[in-house]
Amino acid sequence: MHMVTLIPGDGIGPSIADVAVRVIEATGVKVQWERVEAGMVAIDRYKDPLPQEVIESIKRTRVALKGPLTTPVGSGFRSVNVALRKEFDLYSNVRPARSFDGVPSRYREVDLVIVRENTEEFYAGIEHFIDPSRSAAETIGVVTRSGSERIIRYAYEYARAHGRKKVTTVHKANILKYTGGLFLEVARAVGAEYPDITSNDRIIDNMAMQMVLDPHQFDVVVTTNLFGDILSDLASGLVGGLGLAPGANIGYNAAIFEAVHGSAPDIAGKNLANPSAIVLAGALLLRHLNEPDAAGRIERAVSRVLKEGKFVTRDINPGSPVGTAEMGEEIIRQLA
Repeated sequence: MHMVTLIPGDGIGPSIADVAVRVIEATGVKVQWERVEAGMVAIDRYKDPLPQEVIESIKRTRVALKGPLTTPVGSGFRSVNVALRKEFDLYSNVRPARSFDGVPSRYREVDLVIVRENTEEFYAGIEHFIDPSRSAAETIGVVTRSGSERIIRYAYEYARAHGRKKVTTVHKANILKYTGGLFLEVARAVGAEYPDITSNDRIIDNMAMQMVLDPHQFDVVVTTNLFGDILSDLASGLVGGLGLAPGANIGYNAAIFEAVHGSAPDIAGKNLANPSAIVLAGALLLRHLNEPDAAGRIERAVSRVLKEGKFVTRDINPGSPVGTAEMGEEIIRQLA
């Protein structure tokens, strides 16, 4: 029996999280869920977007499945997602981007993984106004040698463990001589320890262009926090959008798996959201729990449902869509 914290989230979160739970349970893997609330739902109930019981639950289980959580833009509370990453030192954010037959996209047969440093640089939360009138603000991006080494080494170990052949380091060392330069220096040193894996690097602006021109030239991509956030969304756009994008936040003592898209409050409760991203995040969770057979069954079931295109949501088949729950039921049927 696996103990797993379940954070349904807000907006469309509860509906797609329910699908993911039912799909995971349909594999036959025994999971005991600890359900806790965070985000807008928790503010309404506890006056706190990240109640202590969420922290305590993840400390107990060391693994969580999380639905999307709303982050106010420009004001309000800080991101709960960022707070969780910092609380548990979830230094590695892994976001696969792969093509699925049946999904409209610009490219076919894309299969790349963005490995993003998850706790440092401009998302470290070191920012302030620099004058009393609040007419100017400053954000400080911190890049450390130890933080760079552990994320880059994670990327190479991930590549080796998953049979991948190349790691590309993305940076801005031509302009950011110290922070970008440090990250690139560490990447070259670590890469030299893995002669079985091809190593190269790209400047961030060139990398964005190259991904659009030909994403097939990349395999595993490792980069800093802000660049990784942007590139992972770009990669998702190349294969059909964020509705198909799972993510894993990995640390030494805990791991949180999630759909990387937002909470879409405008369609909450309308049975419209594509549950694929969080279902695929559930497959990543099962691999983390050493249940690879069940994970593979989920991934194959999602692939079949998307390829057939009959029981999919409107973002995949706008002409004849089904709802969130109905797509989930078809994924479960395909598991059999």
